[in-house]
Parts: sequence; C-alpha cells; structure tokens
Amino acid sequence: MAPRSILVINPNSTASITDSLKQMLEPLVPADTILSFFTGPPTAPKSINDNETSARSADACLPALIPLLPHHAGFVVACYSEHSLVPLLRQYTPKPVVGIFEASITHALLLKGPGGWGIVTTGKIWEDLLSIGVGNFVGEDGGGFEGVESTGLNADELHSVGPGELREKIGDAVVRLIGRGDVRVICLGCAGMAGLDDAVTKALEPLGKSVYIVDGVKAGVMQVDSMIRSGYGVEI
Repeated sequence: MAPRSILVINPNSTASITDSLKQMLEPLVPADTILSFFTGPPTAPKSINDNETSARSADACLPALIPLLPHHAGFVVACYSEHSLVPLLRQYTPKPVVGIFEASITHALLLKGPGGWGIVTTGKIWEDLLSIGVGNFVGEDGGGFEGVESTGLNADELHSVGPGELREKIGDAVVRLIGRGDVRVICLGCAGMAGLDDAVTKALEPLGKSVYIVDGVKAGVMQVDSMIRSGYGVEI
C-alpha cells in the first residue's frame, strides 16, 4: 500500500463521470498523493437518481471494493447523497472513508460566516432527499441551510446535453437558490458537476454577487488526504 493512496469511488457504472473526476483531480493533489479510481460494475445503475438506485449501486460495488481496501490509505465515495457505501465501508476498514455529501457540508459550515448555504443538484427528487440528509447530518436547523435547487438532469445526462444547455440549467438553479436568502456558499450537489464552478460564477455575475463554491469531490479528496497525513486510519 502506498502511504498516501486514495481510491476515488464512482458508484455508478458511467465511465465518463469517472474520467471527468480523474481529469479534474489529478492536477490538484500533492505529488506524494496517489489517486486511483473505481467505476461501478455493469450491474450498477448508470445514474443514481433516488434511494432505490443508490441502494442498488451499493450492492453492486461493495463486493468489488472489499478486496481493494488493503491497497489504499483512504477512500472517497463520489456520490452526492447519504450513500450507504460510506457506512458500509467503515465497517470493513478503520481507514478514512468520506462521502462527498458530508465533505461539502463540512466545508460549507466553515465558510458561510453569518450567512447561509445551499445546494444545486440534478434531479428534482434530490431536493427533498438532500434536505433530509442535511438534517440528519447537522440537525434540524441545518446550520443556516437555505435549501436545494435542481437542474432537472440526471447525473449521466450532465455529460450528454450540450454545454450551453447544461450551464443554463445550472445557472437557473443558482439564481433560484440565491433568491432564498443570504446564501454565501453553494455546494455542487452531484459528482457529475465536478469542475462546473464557472457555471455558478457566470450566473451570479448579473446579480453582482459572489459566493464560495464547494465542489464536493475536491472537498472529499482534500479531507481524506489531510486525515491520512494526520495519521488517522492506522490499523487498530
């Protein structure tokens, strides 16, 4: 096992999402951190669109992931949800296992100051599911949580629609979210949105507003990397 080897887990079976994560993340990590990437097997859903597809992806991925646990120092589950792979993998290893949902919330709470924060995500069903997840993670008041706005696209569709349409839909969701209150942090609520910070920035320009933009995938990798460097995850 390399001392700082992180496995980034895409629990759906859409390889293009994994490829986009690899392209974005590899230039960001320190030279002594090794990133490896896992894509869900063909039996995993192409897109995780609700609790049912989330559960199916965990069932498909877990048997393939267990043999990989000894070969890495930490793990990032790159699905923006309360994905069951996170607690499942923690049952099999003491090494850091972080979901991008919880990583982005942690960053948002530290960045928001006296203001609020919110999430821009994919399909409309996630508006309720992620809101429930936030309450489960940080409590009913949500730590200044202003809610979730969706683009109407599933994760796999983010890579099939035209870039202009994609940025327009993200921009519309951003504007609606900003209208909810004093939003100072926006979390990108899908692994497939990784690297789309510019769509948020462009949507905010006409409003004369700037916010912190939290990419959950980046947040998760940096969080796991720092935990490894701090000595967490030694076999106990």
